[in-house]
Amino acid sequence: MNKRFTIPFLLLTVLFCIFLVVANMLEVKVVKLGPLSATAGLVVFPISYVINDCIVEVYGFNRARFVIWLGFLMNLVVVLLVQLALVLPPDPVWDGQQAMEAIYGSTPRILLASFIAFVCGSMVNAYVMSRMKVASHGRHFSARAILSTLFGEGIDSLVFFPIAFGGVLPWETVATLIWSQAIIKTAYEVAVLPVTVRVVRLIKRRERIDTYDDAQSNVDYRWWRIDKLD
Repeated sequence: MNKRFTIPFLLLTVLFCIFLVVANMLEVKVVKLGPLSATAGLVVFPISYVINDCIVEVYGFNRARFVIWLGFLMNLVVVLLVQLALVLPPDPVWDGQQAMEAIYGSTPRILLASFIAFVCGSMVNAYVMSRMKVASHGRHFSARAILSTLFGEGIDSLVFFPIAFGGVLPWETVATLIWSQAIIKTAYEVAVLPVTVRVVRLIKRRERIDTYDDAQSNVDYRWWRIDKLD
């Protein structure tokens, strides 16, 4: 594959970054889903894993890694700009400073946990998806998408909640949040799987490619090789 960026790839990349940024902005709200508590970002965040699966399936791990790091950078830029807006002195006629600080003044600990968890979970999801595609000779996409998401979301939750809330919340509560979030997010992917399958088929026909990260490919599974796209 050459290094040109096609319209479908650019569209997936932009959507990935948008959904990631929006999800993190919605994380400040806690919602109740039956007996479980979760964050409002749950509505959006799993879509980033769906897009991740599509990119790995069509373009391979190298490009997925590039998109993951780009999403990380875009999210970091948004967080820094929001923090800058918070420290700017408010006009006396505007009384929303405290509300804005309450919503977007996340502690550095939670932000750090979010960044680390995102990179770890997304990379694991892409890695598992890539290796399973080769092992299954490209078959069973639905099973690969679900299992890779379960691994990725599981790692995401295992990293995020202990870092963000360890010592703050009871460890029993942290453990409950870990498994419940991973299961709910994976169930989300299962629910939208028919759409994911159709999107992957459409992109493969449009791009006329179906990348396999096998021994003959130029795949490099080192997470930090963001310069390697093909």
